Parts: sequence; structure tokens; C-alpha cells
Amino acid sequence: MTALIPGFDYRRVSVGDVTLNVAVGGRGDPIVLLRGFPQTHLAWRHVATELAADHQVICPDLRGYGASDKPADDAGHTVYSKRTMAADITALAGRLGHDRFAVAGHDRGAGVAFRAALDHPDRISHLAVLGVIPSVDLWQAMTVQLGAVLFHLYFMAHPAPFPERMIGADPDGYFGHFLDVWVSDPGAIPADVRAAYLDAARGPESIRAICADYRAGAFVDGRHDDEDRALGRQLTMPVTALWNQPAGTAPPFDYEEVWRTWAPRLSSVALDGGHLLPDDRPKEVAAALRALLSQVNQI
Repeated sequence: MTALIPGFDYRRVSVGDVTLNVAVGGRGDPIVLLRGFPQTHLAWRHVATELAADHQVICPDLRGYGASDKPADDAGHTVYSKRTMAADITALAGRLGHDRFAVAGHDRGAGVAFRAALDHPDRISHLAVLGVIPSVDLWQAMTVQLGAVLFHLYFMAHPAPFPERMIGADPDGYFGHFLDVWVSDPGAIPADVRAAYLDAARGPESIRAICADYRAGAFVDGRHDDEDRALGRQLTMPVTALWNQPAGTAPPFDYEEVWRTWAPRLSSVALDGGHLLPDDRPKEVAAALRALLSQVNQI
């Protein structure tokens, strides 16, 4: 049986050159939830059902992931840039009748959410970013030791088809590694959800798209961030940054300090858990999002 978010309607929505798989539930002020690697929209299943009590919750699979379209990459990696994906999401919200909406993103989805808020500040009412810092800051902060942990950022950014061939030799082993080590609760990803994640990622078309996303992250995304920083652009809406920080450990970089350079109206939350926070700590994530959404944002 296909894993779905209970009580949500599923539809396919065209947003220009791609069609996205989208789960929609609840009524009220809209919030879009964007998943991370190597997940699908199901990463938000617990948070989505909690927020749907008084919000319309929109959970898409980003282009290249899940059941959404997976177009071929281009030489400049713009097809999978966060700017392109952000345009998908603002178009999606518009197609669903929303001129303004809140957005929360985890991991790769946080990069898309951040870019949507910078490129379309009139459309984004609130922003939450989970587990990452902007691409330009990440690459500047990278050390040898951190690079050993985040090896996949380098590996998947290599030119095609080298990483695609290596991953394709054992896709379940590769993607399953991250599902195993990025949660603190072994039961956080039940068997049916894990199967859905792996099924969505293991095909050759999916592997090509995921690598294209990481190539964009290593090249074009950081350039877009750098250009915005040079122009002094900042996030004008209320922003919450969340990250995982197990008890007794220190984060690899100062998330709050980095995000504050972009977001004057920042609140921050460190959670004792694994990197896959929507899976691993859904109650705490939902509470943080509710606190963010309670803040007044006047344009």
C-alpha cells in the first residue's frame, strides 16, 4: 500500500515546465512544507496533520524528487537551482489560490524556502529553515573534518555520470545510510515510510535529478546567495531557524549567528535529535512553527 499523509488530498499541479506531486490538507492561512534529502513530502506527515487543524498545509515533492517531474539538467545547473525550485513553489501556491503564504523547509527544502523568501518577499509571510545554513555560508564554513561528515555534498556534485553510476550500484544502501544515521529515534521512520523514500530515490531518473540538485548547490546556488549579500538583501519577514543539537554536543557552525546576518527578525530553536527533524522530532518542530506563525508580519 502506498504511504500517504492521512486526511490529505493528492493532486498533480502544473507549474510551468514541470508538474509537481502535492498533498493538501486543512483550511486556514496557508503554509508550504518542503522536504529534504533523501525524503519525499512524507517527511512532514506528523507536522502536516498537526498544523492542518487550523491552516491549509501544502506538501509538494520538489522537482526531481518523489512523484514530481524530473527534467534533464542543463550545463549551468539552473534547472535544479534553488531559484528555479522557489519559482515552482510560488507558482504552486498561486495555482492553489494563495498570494501570500508561509513556508518551512528542511535540508534541501530549506534552501528552496530561503530562496523563495529572498526572491519573492511579497509572497512569503513567514519563513522557517531547518538543519542548514545558506549555500554561500556553508561552503565558506567547510573544514576538512566537516567535509568528511558531509562527503555527499562533494560526491554528488562531481560531473555526471560518475556519482550516478556509483549510487546506482546500490541505491538502497546509499540512501538508506542517511536514513539510518540522521535520526536519533530508530522508530522515527517506520517501514512503510522508509520504503516510500527508497522507492522514490532508487530509479536512474531520480538519481540523476538528485545529483543535479547537489551540483546546483555546489555551484549556482552559492553564487545567487553571494550576489544577494553583495546587494545587502535580507529577509524581511519573521524567520525561525531550527537545527539538531544532541545533548552534550556542539553544532558544526553557529546557526544563529549565520542566520542573523540574513534575518533581523530571527528566532532560533536547537532540538535534541537527529538531522531529519520533521521525522525525528515532529512535535517540537510543529510547536516551533506554530510560534513562528503567531508572529504578526506587516508588509
